[in-house]
Amino acid sequence: MTARNILLSVVLGLFSLAGFSQTSVPYAALDAQPSSQRDYDILFHEAMLQRQKGHHDAAFDLLSRCRELRPDASEVYFFQAQYLGEMKQQDSAQWCIRRAYELEPDNMTYMETLSQAYVESNNYSDAIEVVEKMYATDKSRQELLEILYRLYLQQQDFDKAIEMLERMEAIDGRSERLSLTKSQLYLRMDQRDKAVSEVEALAKEHPNDVGYQVVYANGLLAADRNDEARDVLRRVLTEEPNNARAQAALRGYYQNVGDSLAVDSITERILLNPTAPTDIKIYQLRELIAESEQNLDGDSTKILRLFDNMMAQEDVDPDIAELRAAYMDLKKMPRDTIAAAFRKVLELAPDRASSRLHLVQMAWDDDDNQRIIELCQPAREYNPEEMVFYYYQGMAYFRQDDVDNALETFRNGINVINEDSSPLIVSDFYAIMGDLLFQKHREREAFEAYDSCLQWKPDNVGCLNNYAYYLSLQGTRLDEAEQMSFKTIKAEPKNATYLDTYAWILFMQQRYEEARIYIDQAIENDSTGNSVVTEHAGDIHFMSGDMEGALDLWQKAFTDDPTNKILARKIKRKKYIKQ
Repeated sequence: MTARNILLSVVLGLFSLAGFSQTSVPYAALDAQPSSQRDYDILFHEAMLQRQKGHHDAAFDLLSRCRELRPDASEVYFFQAQYLGEMKQQDSAQWCIRRAYELEPDNMTYMETLSQAYVESNNYSDAIEVVEKMYATDKSRQELLEILYRLYLQQQDFDKAIEMLERMEAIDGRSERLSLTKSQLYLRMDQRDKAVSEVEALAKEHPNDVGYQVVYANGLLAADRNDEARDVLRRVLTEEPNNARAQAALRGYYQNVGDSLAVDSITERILLNPTAPTDIKIYQLRELIAESEQNLDGDSTKILRLFDNMMAQEDVDPDIAELRAAYMDLKKMPRDTIAAAFRKVLELAPDRASSRLHLVQMAWDDDDNQRIIELCQPAREYNPEEMVFYYYQGMAYFRQDDVDNALETFRNGINVINEDSSPLIVSDFYAIMGDLLFQKHREREAFEAYDSCLQWKPDNVGCLNNYAYYLSLQGTRLDEAEQMSFKTIKAEPKNATYLDTYAWILFMQQRYEEARIYIDQAIENDSTGNSVVTEHAGDIHFMSGDMEGALDLWQKAFTDDPTNKILARKIKRKKYIKQ
């Protein structure tokens, strides 16, 4: 690599494309067209300085001037390719990096960048050609063989993929992963003898390791050489009767030969095997459940009996208990039974958020607010990052009219917000906080909470409606309130609450005729007979000149809300009274 290329590699590591913009920075001093190598070097150096300062559009312009002076300068194409990629001009970016590679075909950085560009554009054949050259240039980079293997696999070129695996084996020696992968590829090519030979060779290299004998047996099963597989597995189980992987393979043998009784027997042995890894048990249970669900007359009692037997053992794994509870829920067993199953999970593993959430949702459906609070409180210790528990607990306090505890809970929930948090949940947090703060007459904080809500989810219609309505009650920012409220009726044109809010804002803006159109729609769509909506309708009808209609509406509202003194005065005086 030349001195300039070494410099380019260092520069590439130092400078990033962060902050690229389309705003150009003029450099009048460079208007004169340089022509010498020295002038090119000055321009290129200035381009790198501007790149370092974050003036990327200026750097790009300078590189373009460099390219006019030196069309054979590979480094110019290389850096321009990066800028073009940032500007989403992928074809031009790929052309530039390919041109850099053509000008300096031994530059490893160019080769690597070009191969990545080919892969991103699904041009696997050209990517293979470049990666092959990279490996030929530097055989110490064994990861390139893995890349080539995956590229050939993408091309469905199994022969070349196997060749890559064999090149890996020549370096690292035979391994279970490589042998199994080759065996599977041979099976895909319907070359069963070769598939078996791969795992057989592995087993012969490790004659005292029964694990490889099981691998060999599985290879025989995949090749439909069932009797040979059975003999291998029987030898393994004679030596190690509780070898769970051998038991699982033997179950596969019984399935292949259609011996359902033997399948059931070996399945139970696996599930009750105290030394069997949990992952094997979970796999077997999932397979049983899938088979049962596919069979319309599948026997769920058999599966539940197996679960019960497993739960009766010592040291029950929480994964097993959770799968049992989920299966009970799938089969729609009695709610008390399902709840007890999820409670058992929490006894074994109190930090199981999914099981706890299931119980919270059941309590929510039952309107059992105290139970929700009791379930969510420990979750805030075991799963402090799970915002959903703060949400349910806060709402439970709110449903108990405990505004202070509800507000504190939501505040604590907001403290765990991070970049991965759900915008839907976060926006609802802020929206509910806004409602609570407004109830406590902390209007400024309430509006700040609504603003935060809309930053996370600008179309949160519930927040938009409440924010707009509370602004109208204060008689402030009415134009902004009208815009927010209009979004809600566009989203839900038959929502009586949203129509009422919009009509009321128009009323506050003294746009009475428009307000009457929307309040009449609100009345038409209000199935609950909300007295507030009806009273608003009376106010709006009065101000739009419909005295008789206003009195009828006020009287109807008063029937539903006989303690409303302002409403009584409106009826008595037959005029609108501002509250």
